[in-house]
Amino acid sequence: MKKLALVFTLLLFTSSANAGSCPMLWGKIDSKMTEIQKLRDAGKKAHDEGDHSKSENLLKQALALLNS
Repeated sequence: MKKLALVFTLLLFTSSANAGSCPMLWGKIDSKMTEIQKLRDAGKKAHDEGDHSKSENLLKQALALLNS
């Protein structure tokens, strides 16, 4: 019975510790999404202005962030 209580207690504290990292994780996602959106918008603008090499470079950077 003591072992069961110990295991339960450890699982409870482990779950609580992991739950505390959620804000950090969504913060990382938000910052990446913001950067990706900026690169995407800049790439579209460069494309619309006729600078296709710059557009392609910016969009590849955005894709690299998505894949990292």
